[in-house]
Amino acid sequence: MHNAAFAALDLDWRYVACEVDPKHLRAAIAGAQVMGFAGLNLTVPHKLLAVDLVDTLEASAKKWGAVNTIQFTERGAIGFNTDADAIVAALREDLRLELRGATVLLLGAGGAGRTAALKLVSEGVAGLFLVNRTPSKAEAIAGEIRSQFPSVKVSTGYPQGGVDLLLNATSLGLKPGDASPLDESQFALKQARAVYDMIYRPAETPLLRAARAAGCQTANGLGMLLHQGAKAFEIWTGRAAPLEVMRRALVENIYGHQI
Repeated sequence: MHNAAFAALDLDWRYVACEVDPKHLRAAIAGAQVMGFAGLNLTVPHKLLAVDLVDTLEASAKKWGAVNTIQFTERGAIGFNTDADAIVAALREDLRLELRGATVLLLGAGGAGRTAALKLVSEGVAGLFLVNRTPSKAEAIAGEIRSQFPSVKVSTGYPQGGVDLLLNATSLGLKPGDASPLDESQFALKQARAVYDMIYRPAETPLLRAARAAGCQTANGLGMLLHQGAKAFEIWTGRAAPLEVMRRALVENIYGHQI
């Protein structure tokens, strides 16, 4: 999507993917800056590690405690988080979901889950239920929310009744044969009005397939990927992102067809 956007705006830039071992992340960031990169995107497991490796944390990275975008400037490496706003944009665009007053069941308490949880409560959800394979991680996030957003009802474990949104922030569903992130003996999919899976490849995870069969509205993580990328593009270039060009490139690259 970035290379398509650079071409559309006639920018002589290139976006490349580099695999970096976490223990070499500090050296990789420094090396990219020395080589004249405009910036970087970071994915799992680097987003939390990078918080302590950049020179300055922009407000978004401070607020959400994770860095997924770095901009190199004369002041050094500046860390941003473009994921949080992208989650909200995708939910509104793909599911027509207004978060204020909504009840949400969130699966996963890793970096993506923590960012999502904090962003959801900042948007005014009425209730948040946190479920994680390691309960102590969910409890830690719940404690953080209670101290920062005391008016929000947050609890760990599955709800007894229905929810407006079930959001999967785990990686379960990426690989064929993965177990479901949802324990349906604890919560039936038909109790969720909408289901959003942050995974975008495959286009329909087993969770989304089951949710669609249960009559839920469904969407995958393509919209979140698009919107976090568009914001990163604007940070690096100072230009408005050509959103539809980027969307078309994503769909064609990931799913092999045009829109």
